Amino acid sequence: MAKSVRVAALVLLSPAVLAAQSRSGDDAAAAAGILGCLGCGAVALAIPLILLIVQIVLLVWVARDAKARGMDNAVLWMLLVFFVPVIGVVVYMFSRPQGKLTKCATCSNKRLEVAAKCPHCGN
Repeated sequence: MAKSVRVAALVLLSPAVLAAQSRSGDDAAAAAGILGCLGCGAVALAIPLILLIVQIVLLVWVARDAKARGMDNAVLWMLLVFFVPVIGVVVYMFSRPQGKLTKCATCSNKRLEVAAKCPHCGN
């Protein structure tokens, strides 16, 4: 964790160091260079963060959907989606029980319409 913080600081602060070493004397060009490099650094840091957020959303969705469909191995599906996100979601979509999810009258959680018992409350 500390190494990633150091790398992020280096990426964000390196344009300022480069501008300080500039000998051209043109402050506007130096400022434009700093802003351009900071923008690239911000994008380079934002892309992995966005991918991590998408992966967490997928994990939560797979866990809730598997539980609502009465699948006992929701944790295994989550592990598959965690380690192989795109392929894991595709495999999960094709192998999950098909059917419409409805609200359980007893516990108000979602369950398969054709299921005999609710996987949450057992009624």
